Amino acid sequence: MSSDFLFATWAGGGAVPPVLSVARALRERGHGVRVLADRSLHEEVAASGVEPIAWTTAPQGDASDPVKDVIKDFEARTPLGEFARLRDRIVCGPAADYARDTLAELRARPADVLVAEHMLLGALTGGEAAGIPVASLVTSLYPLPTPGAPPPGPGLAPATGALGRLRDRVLTQLIVKPWGKGLPALNAARIANGLAPVDSVIGAFDRVDRLLVLSPRALDYPSRRFPAYVRHVGPRLDDPAWAGELELPAGDAPLALVGLSSSFMDQRTVLERIAEALGTLPVRGLLTTGPAVDPARVRAPGNVLVAAAAPHSIALRHAAVTITHAGHGTAVKSLAAGVPLVCVPLGRDQREVARHVEYAGAGITVSRRSSPRAIARAVDRVLNDPSYRREAQRLAAEIAAETATDRAVTELEALAERAPTRTKAPRSGGDGAPARP
Repeated sequence: MSSDFLFATWAGGGAVPPVLSVARALRERGHGVRVLADRSLHEEVAASGVEPIAWTTAPQGDASDPVKDVIKDFEARTPLGEFARLRDRIVCGPAADYARDTLAELRARPADVLVAEHMLLGALTGGEAAGIPVASLVTSLYPLPTPGAPPPGPGLAPATGALGRLRDRVLTQLIVKPWGKGLPALNAARIANGLAPVDSVIGAFDRVDRLLVLSPRALDYPSRRFPAYVRHVGPRLDDPAWAGELELPAGDAPLALVGLSSSFMDQRTVLERIAEALGTLPVRGLLTTGPAVDPARVRAPGNVLVAAAAPHSIALRHAAVTITHAGHGTAVKSLAAGVPLVCVPLGRDQREVARHVEYAGAGITVSRRSSPRAIARAVDRVLNDPSYRREAQRLAAEIAAETATDRAVTELEALAERAPTRTKAPRSGGDGAPARP
């Protein structure tokens, strides 16, 4: 039976294509699907075959344009500063605006299930207040503290022994504490919509029927234990709508695929150092700048082809190594193709993804400040040590098994079957908004 799904996402760079991939898959199965999103994403949403709906009071941004970017985390000087911008400008600060827009759309056109990118706690609040099943989508590794793993964020290796476990307990408290500054704004949004306040922001992420992790379980630590409502449903391997056609550099030398963030992270000089490094090696380079960097502004040697975009899933069939910021999408597509990585994290969740790649034995990490010579040494090491490709191919087999069926669609269709009868309008809560029965 056909159901109606309302998705909610924001201009979060690499988080957008996986969300739209799930939306498109549901639409292809005959369901009604529409997506609340920043106007800068509407062309991409429409290209996915689903209907875009604009936020009206929630923030409007464009991650490819540093002037229009909402978070501007590239201006932060520390990881804590990056986090505070995300908390205050997306997750908690505008929670009431996201909730208001989500509820307005649900009142105008009811849906059976709300599916939101997990950082949009305001949209999730709106779904909870409307009394419909709610799912959140994590488009990277599971980002919250759990037993059996180091606290996420700093990119730590798993602890060993009593001192390691003490390290994890202390650091978890330090990592969780800054969320507290966002609690008043989040609870104001909840109270305004007839919901009880929560004790912590971390606890608010739990208030969903399903949290679907769009990441390979095989990439996470085997000792890690997850809450019962969490499901690993495998990664989405589709290329974004703007990826374009593939043009490969001439020759038959090993191909090095280069891709840093699709959003602006002040990455042009890092791209140029990677290109210079490849110029010293017997390889062909395909360097994709993404929407945030003009390819004409990237200096590169003759063996490196610079392009605005390329379909990475196709290019990886030819690649021997990927040099990447360790954004989850690029990293997982590479592993799914059995291609090892050199990771150059720029910020955000990238240190964590890079650590997991290293832990799996499928790549190595270098600093974003590394010289071209150091980058070249790392690339040469990955190309000439067969263990990296062997471990990448091991992960490729596990990812293929995880993605043999579309688990995300199965989970969301099961939620839709639990939805209340849609002839029952949501009852009014505080501030005129619907409240959960």
